[in-house]
Amino acid sequence: MEYNGKKALVCGMAKSGIAAAKLLKRLGAAVTLQDMKKREKLSADVLALENEGIVLYTGANPDDIACEQDIIVLSPGIPCDLPFIAAAEAAGVNVISEVELAYGLTPCPITAITGTNGKTTTTTLIGEIMKAVYPATAVVGNIGISYSGEVERLTEKDWVVAEISSFQMEKAKEFHPHISAVLNITPDHLNRHKTMEVYIAMKERVFAKQTAEDFCILNHGDETCRKMADKTAAKVFFFSSSEKLEEGIYLDGENIEVRWEDINETLINVNDLQILGVHNHENVMAAAAAGICAGVALDTIRSVLKAFAGVEHRIEYVATVDGVDYYNDSKGTNVDASIRAVLAMKKPIVLIGGGYDKGVSFDEWTQLFPGRVKHLVLIGVTASKVRASAEKFGFTAISNCETFQEAVDLCRAKAEPGDCVLLSPACASWGMFDNYEQRGDMFKEQVRGYLK
Repeated sequence: MEYNGKKALVCGMAKSGIAAAKLLKRLGAAVTLQDMKKREKLSADVLALENEGIVLYTGANPDDIACEQDIIVLSPGIPCDLPFIAAAEAAGVNVISEVELAYGLTPCPITAITGTNGKTTTTTLIGEIMKAVYPATAVVGNIGISYSGEVERLTEKDWVVAEISSFQMEKAKEFHPHISAVLNITPDHLNRHKTMEVYIAMKERVFAKQTAEDFCILNHGDETCRKMADKTAAKVFFFSSSEKLEEGIYLDGENIEVRWEDINETLINVNDLQILGVHNHENVMAAAAAGICAGVALDTIRSVLKAFAGVEHRIEYVATVDGVDYYNDSKGTNVDASIRAVLAMKKPIVLIGGGYDKGVSFDEWTQLFPGRVKHLVLIGVTASKVRASAEKFGFTAISNCETFQEAVDLCRAKAEPGDCVLLSPACASWGMFDNYEQRGDMFKEQVRGYLK
């Protein structure tokens, strides 16, 4: 699409929205940037966009201007069922996601990673693998780096590695990665998608436009993912942590084995990895598969895997204080992620849980508590819901705290030498924090303060 002289409305003043607005302005569009925040709540950096010729529309939905636009770009946080969106589409306005905007301007191949959990670790790891061959690789998307902010620097000789959320696929239309990966599917974001069927359908859009010339990496051990093999035209590359595969990549004891085309060898022993747990072995297999599909040599992939130390806020060791290990898993924003964190701990756990309610059951998580969790400290609006779930399984060592700082201090008081304190809330951070990064950073700062 030609943007010069077009009227563009960008909805959402977070990272991706700001980047999209700046990109469209540079492409010659007349840009309005909208957000429900009132003007007095905007940062100086956002207000400064007016100096670049971007019009700010604040404090309301853009019902009165939506149908006048040529294009509307939605940030991931904007629900797609708002009336102005339907009205604009009925009027012939092209309504797309920020990822779709950037995709349309991308000159190089794309690897796109989605799924419920493991996306950030896998995306980061694939990024490191690709950078070993393509130094200018852009690692973008739901990982926290706006795709629109990176796309203009790319050439046809580069590569994009994109973490893709279900929200980002809601208004994706032509998005076509050369390599896609769906890591796993468990209930999440049902407050927005309403049903699992819709949630799964959004995930499947990552490979919807792929052809027989492309690759789709799927988790053979996840039934929902496995069935996706029948829905994609791409060549399927399975990975599995639970069974040997005739073709694909799989965990056999402590070795990760590759059986793909002319490759038939051990990739790595899991003891040579720095990241722990079967869930991370799956992330490694998916990342290695993506590298293989992109033509990266196995020795290069192996070297990157050995050097990779994990990502911030994902079962991140913080410190040992008075014989107690502290782990930051603030990225545990859903039940399945926090299940993985609890199972990864080898010591009695003092656990911080709770936060924003995404409309899911906590039972699969809380049923693990007896015998593993020593004490549960709850915060946020889901505190009573998590408590009720835990008590169903006979777990009653529970405290509620009004503030996050109080919760961390209580964990310190409850933990004894040989225990671990784990922040893995199984909930989003919204309501108490701006994002999960802020929550994790506050946890680490408070814990490190105990060392002083």
